Amino acid sequence: MRGKSGERGKRLGRRLKEVRWPARLRLPRTRRGQRRLVQGLMVACVLALVPATWMRLEAGDRVGTVAEAPVREVAVVFGAGLWNGRPTPYLAHRLDTAAELYRTGKVRVVLVTGDNSRVEYDEPDAMRTYLTGRGVPDERIVSDYAGFDSWDSCVRAKKIFGVDRAVLVSQGFHIHRAVTLCRSAGIDAYGVGVDEPRDSVWYYGGVRELAASGKAALDAVFQPDPRFLGPEEPGVAEALAAGAR
Repeated sequence: MRGKSGERGKRLGRRLKEVRWPARLRLPRTRRGQRRLVQGLMVACVLALVPATWMRLEAGDRVGTVAEAPVREVAVVFGAGLWNGRPTPYLAHRLDTAAELYRTGKVRVVLVTGDNSRVEYDEPDAMRTYLTGRGVPDERIVSDYAGFDSWDSCVRAKKIFGVDRAVLVSQGFHIHRAVTLCRSAGIDAYGVGVDEPRDSVWYYGGVRELAASGKAALDAVFQPDPRFLGPEEPGVAEALAAGAR
């Protein structure tokens, strides 16, 4: 038995040796090659930073705190994911800030925009429930169920809900992009950046923002239609009218 097992093992070993494995990634050996590699990496880094830098400059002094935010009729809160049907900590912090804007009289209506592309996943309703639990009246909350990304949310806020001026709420690493995109969509936007501890999630968000900024720059320049546009909705106007009574 041992002899047969040993022979099978040898045959398997020979077959493995005959397999052509993918070549390993090899770094250049010459100084010239290494220099070109470093230069290429530097160019790639610069190109990755250009869109994010442009958006930060474009947003300029239109980003600040709740206390610094101008009085506007509408606050727009962007979705940031759910855990077991409830807002993630980052989304909860955005909603806490929106509730503070409402309590301090900075805004009269909160437009929550997020993903509801699946029956079992409903960001806007989860955001509404959270806000009502923080003292924001249900009739002062408007839901956008097709805010699949930041550009879609901005375009729909303008074209579907008729928002011309707004305070945007998001984390600091995202708020400059949000302000730039909403301004490109025709909204006079001011952003409130929510502070977060510099943990692994924050750094992941920052790195992800570099990749997202490239797409956002293309959206701002070419202004494509959102994934779903649909008919105009009177939700914001009705909420403002109800609040004026």
